[in-house]
Amino acid sequence: MNEHVLVVDDEEMIRDLLASALQQENYICHMAANVDEAFAVLGAQRIDLVISDIMMPGRSGVDLLRDLKKVDSEIAVLMITGLSDMNTALECIHLGADDYLTKPFGISRVMLTVRNLIEKRCLAIEKKNYQVSLEFKVMEQTEQLRRTMNELNDAYNNTLTALVRALDAREKEVGSHSERVMNFAALIAGKLSIRGTELEQLAKGSLLHDIGKIGISDNILLKPGKLDTTEWVEMRKHPQIGYAILSEIAFLKGPAEIILTHHERYDGSGYPKGLKGDQIPVGSRIFALVDTLDAMTSDRPYRRALPFEAVTSEVKKFRGSQFDPKLADLFLAISRSQWEECANKHFI
Repeated sequence: MNEHVLVVDDEEMIRDLLASALQQENYICHMAANVDEAFAVLGAQRIDLVISDIMMPGRSGVDLLRDLKKVDSEIAVLMITGLSDMNTALECIHLGADDYLTKPFGISRVMLTVRNLIEKRCLAIEKKNYQVSLEFKVMEQTEQLRRTMNELNDAYNNTLTALVRALDAREKEVGSHSERVMNFAALIAGKLSIRGTELEQLAKGSLLHDIGKIGISDNILLKPGKLDTTEWVEMRKHPQIGYAILSEIAFLKGPAEIILTHHERYDGSGYPKGLKGDQIPVGSRIFALVDTLDAMTSDRPYRRALPFEAVTSEVKKFRGSQFDPKLADLFLAISRSQWEECANKHFI
């Protein structure tokens, strides 16, 4: 593609001389006698390089340069000046001119400079286009990575949910006990302004709290009556089993702590570590309340679901012993209708 060069000079002889030389080098040449004519050409034609005299009647080459760079900073500009006006030539360089020549000039020097400036401009445009292309590719790859991570996260969550539903079905749960408990926990967390990673860990810990029961035999897990002492010893191992399963998985380390401590009691009488008060992760203290809610309002092999009022009585009774008193008060402040909406069912 032939480059377009605009020659701006009030002397017709110089314009014709430069135009002839440029055309011999296969440039497409345009001419203007002053700044106004130059901008008329620039408004109608793509120009790659401007060769402009500095001293002209009316608006000077400096004015042309200043306004030109505001319009299109990529146009190469070669200024021509007399020997007596070197300070102005240097000012032009500061304003964005790519080079300057002094009069009288040799045509061969002009053509060499033009070729260099055109090549420099082409390289600059190629670099800019490459940077734009690179930025676009980075944005594309970032978006693809984001989609992949979201898909991977969805796959993780779907796998975990499917596993939990299988475990709930094994225990003959009506609906999904683990998913209801997760939703209940999220409701309390919202009241406490728990957000982000902490909320995500609480949700996963609540969802997976009984994962350790995979290591408990059906004879114990599904026994319709009360467990004897030996059976209780085995049953109480499920928090440690769950922790052992999940603690080696990086993104489940936080939930694994909740799983390990979800049967601890506020007064220190829980298991497996006998933790007390604030030693128990807040997620586990929340879980203790919502697990009680779902356990009491759901049918069990050995009894029918209990009324919602039985749950509130239980929370009041064991406030400060089994349950964190502040969290118990928050639990009791949440209306029955909010809990029912969260569970997607009505309590009796």
